[in-house]
Amino acid sequence: MKPMEKTKQLNDLTLLDRFLFASVMEDEETLELALSIIMGEEVHLRQPNQVEKEFRTMPWLRSVRLDVYNVDENDRVYDAEVQERNTGNLAKRSRFYQALIDSTLLPPGRDVGFNQLPESCLIMVTPFDLWGHGKYRYTFKTQCEEVPGLYLEDGTTRIFLNTRGTNDDEVSPELVELLHYMEKTTDEAAKQCKSGRVKKLHERVHEVRASEEFGVKYMQAWEEKMYERLEGREEGLAEGHEKGLTEGREKGLAEGREEGRASGLAEGLELGEKRITALTQNLLSMKRYDDLERALSDPEYRETLCREFGL
Repeated sequence: MKPMEKTKQLNDLTLLDRFLFASVMEDEETLELALSIIMGEEVHLRQPNQVEKEFRTMPWLRSVRLDVYNVDENDRVYDAEVQERNTGNLAKRSRFYQALIDSTLLPPGRDVGFNQLPESCLIMVTPFDLWGHGKYRYTFKTQCEEVPGLYLEDGTTRIFLNTRGTNDDEVSPELVELLHYMEKTTDEAAKQCKSGRVKKLHERVHEVRASEEFGVKYMQAWEEKMYERLEGREEGLAEGHEKGLTEGREKGLAEGREEGRASGLAEGLELGEKRITALTQNLLSMKRYDDLERALSDPEYRETLCREFGL
C-alpha cells in the first residue's frame, strides 16, 4: 500500500493548499487585492465571496466544488483555483469548470438572450509549468486559426499561473512576488516582497493561522478526509474479496466450498471493518492523528493499536 503523507499543521500550509487558500480568500478585500495583481487592474467585487462553492446542473450529474467564486462590479465572474499536483487533466478540467459556471449564469426560459452571458475568468495557480515555456502566466482566449488576431470574443478567459516562471521581464514584479509568496507563504518570503498588497495578504494569512475557528475547521476537514480514505479502503477490500470469489468460481471450485468460504470471508471482513471503525473513532477522539495515518498504512502498527484499545 502506498504510504500516506504526513499531516501538515495549519501553520505549515501554503497558499497553494486548497484549505488555506479558501480560508484566506474568504475575506472579500483580500481576494480583491489578489485579483487586482493578477488581472493588472483594480478589481472591485460586488458580493460576498463564495468559497468551496458546489456547482451541479442536475442532481444526478457530477458536481464540482470551486475554491473561490465571486463577481465584480462589471459583472465579470471569477473562479480562482489552486492546484499543488499536476494531475495531467488540468486543461480539460478548466474547460469543464468554465462550462459548468456558464450553465448557471442565465435564468431558464426561451426568451433569454445569450448575449446576457457575462464575462468569466478562470484562474488556476500551480507550482509547476504545464507547458514548459518558463512563463509565469499563460492566458488563453478563443482565437481563429485562419485569421491571426481574430478572436471569438465569447467572453471567456482562462489564466494559468506558474509560481516557478522565469520570464520576470515580461510580467509585473508584483505578480512575481505574489506567486513566489503563494508557494512559500512564510514570514521570510513576505519580508522579501516590496508590494504592500502582498504584505497585506500575509497579514490575512497570519489571522487565519492564529484563528481558533479556522484551526477547528481544518481539523474537521482533515477528519472528514480520513473517514473518506477509510471508507474507500473498506470498499476496496470488499471489492477485492468479491473479485477473488468470482475468479475462484470461474476456476471450477465446488459451490458448497465457495459458499462456505464466502461466508467466512464476509464474516471476517465485517469484523475487520468494525475494528477499524472503532479504532479510528478512538484515535480521532484523542486527537492522535499521526497514529491514525500510520495505522491506515501499517497493518502491524494497526494491530498494536487495536490491542491497546482492547479491540
